[in-house]
Amino acid sequence: MRIQLLVSRLNEDSLSFRDWRLTRLMKKADLIYNEDNLLRILDGLEARGNWRQALAVTEWVYNENSYRHRRSRFVYTKLLSILGKSLRATEALRVFTIMRGDAQIYPDMPAYHSIAVTLGRAGLVKELIKIIEYMRKKPSKRVMKMRRKDWDPSLEPDVLVYNSVLNACVLSQQWKGVFWVFQQMRISGLPPTGATFGLAMEVMLKAKKYDFVQKFYEKMQKNGVPPRAITYKVLVRAFWEQGKINEAVEAVNDMEQRGVVGAASVYYELACCLCNNGRWRDAMLQVGKLKQLPLTKPLEYTFTGMILASFDGGYIYECISIFESMKEYCTPNIGTVNVMLKVYGRCDMFGKAKDLFETTKGCFSNSQTYVHEHSSLEADAYTYSSMLEASASAQQWEYFEYVYREMALSHHHLDQRKYSWLLIKACRAGKSYLLEHALDSVLEREIPDVRLIVELICQSIAQSDYGRVLQLLNVMTEASIKINEGEWANILKKNVHQFSVDALQDLTDYLHTSGTTNADPVHSLVRALQSQFETASMDTYLLVDGTNTQQCALSSLQNEGKNSCSDLTEQDQLIGTCKNLCTNKFLDVPDSDKDIPQLGVAAVMNRAISLSRPRLENIHGQCDLGHQGTPVSAVDEVLDSMSSYGDSSYGEMPSASEILELWEQERINDMFDPKAESRTTL
Repeated sequence: MRIQLLVSRLNEDSLSFRDWRLTRLMKKADLIYNEDNLLRILDGLEARGNWRQALAVTEWVYNENSYRHRRSRFVYTKLLSILGKSLRATEALRVFTIMRGDAQIYPDMPAYHSIAVTLGRAGLVKELIKIIEYMRKKPSKRVMKMRRKDWDPSLEPDVLVYNSVLNACVLSQQWKGVFWVFQQMRISGLPPTGATFGLAMEVMLKAKKYDFVQKFYEKMQKNGVPPRAITYKVLVRAFWEQGKINEAVEAVNDMEQRGVVGAASVYYELACCLCNNGRWRDAMLQVGKLKQLPLTKPLEYTFTGMILASFDGGYIYECISIFESMKEYCTPNIGTVNVMLKVYGRCDMFGKAKDLFETTKGCFSNSQTYVHEHSSLEADAYTYSSMLEASASAQQWEYFEYVYREMALSHHHLDQRKYSWLLIKACRAGKSYLLEHALDSVLEREIPDVRLIVELICQSIAQSDYGRVLQLLNVMTEASIKINEGEWANILKKNVHQFSVDALQDLTDYLHTSGTTNADPVHSLVRALQSQFETASMDTYLLVDGTNTQQCALSSLQNEGKNSCSDLTEQDQLIGTCKNLCTNKFLDVPDSDKDIPQLGVAAVMNRAISLSRPRLENIHGQCDLGHQGTPVSAVDEVLDSMSSYGDSSYGEMPSASEILELWEQERINDMFDPKAESRTTL
């Protein structure tokens, strides 16, 4: 009873062996820590996978003076097993070294087996070779003095140790190690088993040595070793990677004719092989066979893998057919839904992706009130990310905003390392407040991606909001994000189509007056701006007053086009003239830049004009256009009300949590608004 209570308390907290709380806990238990009691304690910790506590308890006990000379080899071997199951190869090697330094607990064959299996799973071939050398060597003189003179603990490795070496070769793809293992086994007189041949074939498969896969299979048959189901799985995979689909089917037929009970993994591998080559109907026959076998994973995993294999093979409509056929066998889980969203998004099928996303959300909403057959369809972070990607690919930015809001309200976060480009693209499409919210949210959890901050800096420069630029530069300082002068120069050059020379000059003056130009990243940015001015002053296309001649030419040509162009032919000539002017290296406007939503001369003209005249919102406020605008969200109202003040203060910008509250209130309002559905319908 006291042992169970101690194990329960040890599992509640993570304590190191030097922690005073562990000492108090172990002494308060009032136990005699002999071999039997320690093994029972380790069993309880192993059941919870608590390898840290197992290691700490063992170290604490055997560092006590009363137990220092009572070490047990069985306890240390048990500890090696626990560390091996938790894939802690480094800690296992440290424990094994302790065992080799003490004659009382010197490793025996079970200990060698345990450390060999652990290192084999970790792919540590060199360490395993050293273990084999230790087995054959005698202990050091210091250890030998602890025992009688005729004591000889040296051993010869057996098949299990050599199979562990092959297992390590699988992960490290060291295919030459296979021949070394077979040579050592032949010298030792050890016959290879079916597992030995199977592991050798798997090593060759990982190393793309398909000829050796076939040769080892033939050698296996020649030696009279019966092949196992896992052997046929390796064969099917090898034939698949070589494009030999018929041979893969024949291999499975041969397995069935030999009476080998096939594993579910064999039929799964063949089904994916067939789907990858467009033969999804034949793959469905393998699913029927797979259902009759005991499954280690639900059937939904099989269909998800088949859909991915078809997608990787370029068979898009087959993916849809498999998804529809899946419903006859099992209910799609969220993993399958995520894969289909990826398929629809990558193949310009936004409508299907939207329908599937809405269906998934509807199923989960229903499951909140009553038991539903699709109750497992709760959208996760990958679901929202895939739908955002599909919306961005289809340029459906209103629905993009809707999905992002739902993702934030569901307390899921967008992986900025993978999907920063989505937020940047949305920002350039007019959804800059989504990027603002994302940056604010990321700052609460981790260091933000530098691309997010750079994009907001460029947008702020284009809007002549230099206070926001300085605030973002301070964020970079707090996050220890560094950008040197050369990188700033490249950023300015890449985004020069958004800025006028006057805007850059005003930014430089503002940063100088702020008194922060002596520290990075402000210092590097100012130096890059000054380099741009020096380059611009030498360019013959710049006027004396600092304005860009191309912007002037574009503006004059635009005005001339309004006054004199009376037909489409003249307007086309005007646009062609403007495009020719845009070939200047300083302006550097690409014709096919996918990252810029507005391309060509119209985009340049609009951006240049917006810097030299009142904001577009103010113009719309002065002119009655006679039509009703799109519905304005709560966040838009907040941002518009703040931008109505002449000098916007970003110190009063709503935080991510405040924006989230606004969205939650807006969602509640939409529940009672009969027109709410129309706002998200495209």
